Amino acid sequence: MDLIKSIFNHSLYMSYSRRNFIQTTTSATTALLLASLEALADKKGQPNTDMNKNFELKVLATDWGFKGGIDAYCAQVKKEGYDGIEIWWPLEKTKQEALFAALKKYPLDLGLLVSGDQPDFRDHLDHFKKMIGEAAHNTYQRPIYINCHSGRDFFNFEENQAFIDHTMELSAQTGILILHETHRSRMLFAAPAARHFIEKNPGLRITFDVSHWTNVHNSLLDDQQASVDLALERVDHIHVRVGHPDGPQVRDPRAPEWDECVKAHLAWWDKVVALKKQGGGRLTILTEFGPPDYMPALPYTRQPLADQWAINVYMMQLLRKRYLS
Repeated sequence: MDLIKSIFNHSLYMSYSRRNFIQTTTSATTALLLASLEALADKKGQPNTDMNKNFELKVLATDWGFKGGIDAYCAQVKKEGYDGIEIWWPLEKTKQEALFAALKKYPLDLGLLVSGDQPDFRDHLDHFKKMIGEAAHNTYQRPIYINCHSGRDFFNFEENQAFIDHTMELSAQTGILILHETHRSRMLFAAPAARHFIEKNPGLRITFDVSHWTNVHNSLLDDQQASVDLALERVDHIHVRVGHPDGPQVRDPRAPEWDECVKAHLAWWDKVVALKKQGGGRLTILTEFGPPDYMPALPYTRQPLADQWAINVYMMQLLRKRYLS
């Protein structure tokens, strides 16, 4: 009986110790993350720029990795304090109706994504035109921009140029801002490729996701600065994800081992914000840390190594504080 009581008491003690350890560790981690947010939000080292009164910053949430339906997603986005959402244009009528019902219920700005994935150039362009045409002319809610996964890295220059030509015409017709993303496998997949299109197209506007370029060039782009600076002048929308030389997403931007990569990305984003604050106008940002397989996961179980949603909310809060405080 004494042995049983001893085991029972030991179990209670171990349970209490474990619970106390978790609570203490969680509190300490939270304190470190808050300190990290405060430090990174500090304006020290940023370009000293007076803010044009017409400057506007909107931060949007991605639905990538969200497990619930569209209504639950929009409710959570609104609760966190985002300004809007970025989502792929749904081709099915029922999905369109559900999307716009949720946007009406939880008033949010809308950014739309379009693309084509067909390997044949003509099929690809036809699908792209259909998708972007529907997105631009939809009668539900006008998007504040349309972001394009444009062309392919294996299309030739003239083929990829056809996507730019079409979007230039559509933007002029509708007045909607249409952007082309610096994305792997697309026409702006690398800094020198993007530079070629930028130099040939004075009206080309960009969604800047530099995490792809750090991956493609296997570096933090120290040897690509001229091309990067040229791209920064064309940016109207930023996809906020921190890449590194060996991949498009660090495991957790709050962890100190990624400090160099985080600061490199912040320096690029700072330059875009400085340009926007000088000239006025709207800058939109999407917090876009992704789920597995972008997010590293445990083998066999594929359990993610960090909380994707929490990271994106952290980035939203950080950038709002850094650029608007």
